[in-house]
Amino acid sequence: MESKLTMDKLVNLCKSRGIIFPGSDIYGGMGNTWDYGPVGVEIKNNIKRAWWKRFVQENDNTFGVDAAILMNSRVWEASGHVASFSDPKMDCKSCKSRMRADNLISAHAKGKVNPDLMSNEEMEKYINENKLACPKCGNFNWTPIREFKLMFETSRGVIDESQNKIYLRPETAQGEYVNFLNIQRSMRAKVPFGIAQIGKSFRNEVTPGNFIFRTIEFEQMEHQLFCKEGQDGDFYEEYKKRAKDFLVSIGISEDHLRYHDHDKLAHYAKAACDIQYLYPVGWEELNGIHNRTNYDLTRHQEYSGKSMLYMDPVTNEKFIPYVVEYSIGADRLMLAVLCEAYDEEKLEDGETRVVMHLHPALAAYKVAVLPLQKNLNEKAKEVLKELSKHFMCTYDESGSIGKRYRRQDEIGTPYCVTIDFDTLENGSVTVRDRDSMEQVRVNISDLDKFFAEKVAY
Repeated sequence: MESKLTMDKLVNLCKSRGIIFPGSDIYGGMGNTWDYGPVGVEIKNNIKRAWWKRFVQENDNTFGVDAAILMNSRVWEASGHVASFSDPKMDCKSCKSRMRADNLISAHAKGKVNPDLMSNEEMEKYINENKLACPKCGNFNWTPIREFKLMFETSRGVIDESQNKIYLRPETAQGEYVNFLNIQRSMRAKVPFGIAQIGKSFRNEVTPGNFIFRTIEFEQMEHQLFCKEGQDGDFYEEYKKRAKDFLVSIGISEDHLRYHDHDKLAHYAKAACDIQYLYPVGWEELNGIHNRTNYDLTRHQEYSGKSMLYMDPVTNEKFIPYVVEYSIGADRLMLAVLCEAYDEEKLEDGETRVVMHLHPALAAYKVAVLPLQKNLNEKAKEVLKELSKHFMCTYDESGSIGKRYRRQDEIGTPYCVTIDFDTLENGSVTVRDRDSMEQVRVNISDLDKFFAEKVAY
């Protein structure tokens, strides 16, 4: 990771170039919320498309679903979220900031102590003995640890007597589990098979900074593999590798990735591993792979009264499938992609250019069409109209050609097409490569083929 990149520098670039804005910006913002701008929404959508292509389109026997955000509250009772989904938090009496006790300990211990293995009493003792100060105001003046529920609650109904408590989902996985029977039967799916989903989740997080790394509203990309007991170990190892291979394929350096096995397993888990990325703030979780056994389907069978048994069509054996889960946050991956792509290059003339070396398939715009002068804009817009049938393109006629190249570099546009006076004479344009800054002449009629292979994933 280049030390010259800081989270503040990235936040400023994202706001100035239409990638990501603070949520509710004109009202002073709202903590832990962010809006994706015209450039950012394209990059994020391209990340989701690449993931879907790899894990649904190209994945044998996997089916997509888009489950409802609001679900029957019994779903969350069965999953255990109603009873135990909370964080250990403390309030600073001096500045009223609320912090997670485990995060305070992790930041101080730097790996020497693992708060995941501590009780609340042990965490309180560590914080008091080491006099861990509030990172906001620097005072050591904490309330005792209290468990704060992470699920957002709301009510359904128009009058008090008919209101029912419901929740904004804290994860997308349950939508895949409750649709196991529907998908298995309607698609005639045979175990092992997968269910994938991309969707919004919501958690009442209290976290200091770190941009889009941890937010109260976020998007998850998940693949649940339903298999027979005994096959789960091999699939778990397979999806660890496939998850990492995907990250490398979209431009993340292997040097900035590492596996991290969980020190403390959830009661339902047989194995669990994170893939961590080296963000500017250090190593943090990017995605998780979990062997969840048959816990989830068993719980939903118990709470719903519906049998989750699967019958093997060859052996006639009946069993509740095991689940190997692969989950990755679209927003965390977006952040990793931006961090990985960011670069500051010293040019021969002494100037520094900021450039985002995004994988071309992830870039918001594949091509920027630039008339050398404004009196060439009619021809330039003809080219733009044609290229836009094949690729997401942008157009810029404001400022010098050099400044326009720099603006495209900063948002990661891989190619610029410049319309000049030779274009009017012979129908060719100048194509500039973002990374090498080399330029070649290409006939307008050949542009779609020229770019097609270069921007594909």
